[in-house]
Amino acid sequence: MDWIGDQKPMKNILVIGGSYFVGRVFVEEISKASDYKIYVMNRGKVPLGIKGVTEIRCDRHDLEAVCESVPSVAWNAVIDFCAYTPEDIATMISALPSHAIGQYIFISTASVYEKTNELPISENALMVSGPQPGPHGDYAYNKHLAEEELKGQCSENNIPWTILRPAFIYGKYNYAPRESYFFDLIQKKENIIIPDNELALFTFVSVGDVAHAIIKCIGNEKAYKKEFNLSGEELISYPRYIEILRIVTGEYIRVESMSVQKIDDLGIPLPFPLDEHLIYSGTLITKEIEFSYTPFIEGMKETYAWYKQTRSRK
Repeated sequence: MDWIGDQKPMKNILVIGGSYFVGRVFVEEISKASDYKIYVMNRGKVPLGIKGVTEIRCDRHDLEAVCESVPSVAWNAVIDFCAYTPEDIATMISALPSHAIGQYIFISTASVYEKTNELPISENALMVSGPQPGPHGDYAYNKHLAEEELKGQCSENNIPWTILRPAFIYGKYNYAPRESYFFDLIQKKENIIIPDNELALFTFVSVGDVAHAIIKCIGNEKAYKKEFNLSGEELISYPRYIEILRIVTGEYIRVESMSVQKIDDLGIPLPFPLDEHLIYSGTLITKEIEFSYTPFIEGMKETYAWYKQTRSRK
């Protein structure tokens, strides 16, 4: 920690990643606090330019470069947004003196759970046991392996750890074509195709809630050696999603229902599963620490306002 005069000691925070979506919102939010000294380490492709934030340009896979670039200070917390494999975790912990890491917070994913009919999916559900079907089938399994590597490394080095597993994240800076997919169609006044199966249900979490959850976990002993889902309780179907879009945009929306088979055949890029539930329980973190979720409709209003603002600049 660094002391400034008679003030409280500054807390050193090392952010790995942190320039695109969730990490960027987190850095924006935590930089508002006066008692944090924030360092962001990434490849520097998208500079943040946030006052008071030190940006370190470095590839996390280059062990020598990490050792040379990251300051030799005591880190109150390391926040890792971009570890995708166990090797990513092992490299980072080996690059930093273990005694200098006060807490390691890993942003994982709710995709690490095996498919199950026992809903909502809670933190004690079974983990994926291998790569999953599909073009990104290694993603969830590697995230699970990264979680296990983190637990093992932290146990060996006596480092408190926290794992956060967000459900579908929405909000500003989202580069995944999810809410923007629908907003774009609405602005173009084009039909929105949805599956005629109304039983696919999902849970969401706003990017702001993810950022605030991380901040709540920093230095919080109630979050040590804990895994938390991040997921609002509201169950959202495609029809309900359209209702919310009508409310937040104030626009007339033309909707066409279509069979799952036809949607697949036409290659319509709907952003959520067409015929399966993805429902997660995010209540554990609300019980363990002081945390609550933004109502989905309020979060979507904020997201649409940001979308309109950025669209007007183009």
